[in-house]
Amino acid sequence: MDIVRNDDGTLVVPVTPRRAAETDEDAPVDASDEAEQADAEPETRVIHPGEGGYDEALAEWDLQQNPDREPVVSTASGRQEAMALVHAVATDPDHEVAPAVEALEDPEASGEALRHVLVGGVHSVEAFAEEVAEAEGGEPLPAHQATKIIGEVLSELD
Repeated sequence: MDIVRNDDGTLVVPVTPRRAAETDEDAPVDASDEAEQADAEPETRVIHPGEGGYDEALAEWDLQQNPDREPVVSTASGRQEAMALVHAVATDPDHEVAPAVEALEDPEASGEALRHVLVGGVHSVEAFAEEVAEAEGGEPLPAHQATKIIGEVLSELD
């Protein structure tokens, strides 16, 4: 099952069912008990921006969009454009992602820079948010907000 990205930024991820711990090794296993337990456990989970595992799941979702993509490489110009874009979306509540992405000089390089941030995990996102604040001014975005914006941009690019 693939990861699904919802319009609100949440991700629906598959969950591997846990195996029941045996309490008595000699007890016979009842197939109906196993079926009931499997039915009771959810097969998916919704992860919100900022929750543990969100950054990793978003990076995996992005990879699913184009599995043949080469490993991500961040360039200086792509990173600068990506920082400006994330800052613009974060500071203007009416800022539309689609027109901002269309205005990029090199959308592919910006997308690669943002993918590179996601691949690094939560600490990479936090460092990127700090870098955006230094370059563009203002306070650093919380990691969950930066990740949500990155997800919106990557969704628009794909």
